[in-house]
Amino acid sequence: MELLNELPSYNWSGIYRLEGDTLILDEYVGAATDHTHIPVGRGVCGTAVSEDRNQVIADVRDLDNYLACSLQTRSEIVVLIKKEGQILGQIDIDGHTVGSFDQSDERMLEQIAGILSDNWE
Repeated sequence: MELLNELPSYNWSGIYRLEGDTLILDEYVGAATDHTHIPVGRGVCGTAVSEDRNQVIADVRDLDNYLACSLQTRSEIVVLIKKEGQILGQIDIDGHTVGSFDQSDERMLEQIAGILSDNWE
């Protein structure tokens, strides 16, 4: 997470693990957040799990169910960590500018998610 957080526009980087129907914050770098437990289906993180797909959000202000971790956050990307089709958790990155993330970020984070999946305990 520390290395990811050094990338341009990566202003908060964290891992959530899925336990039952709740995402639980594990390792992260950035400002502290109140969102340490997120129900599946709520916010960008919970939506990624409920829809079983990554989320690349250009402007979080356009979302009705956004869970604001920081007033500075303007964009977010969530990439699922899976093993044999089962969701284990996710990588969550926040950016302070609109449109911080694109498909190249998603591809890179999917590679990291694969490494994490292979080593998940």
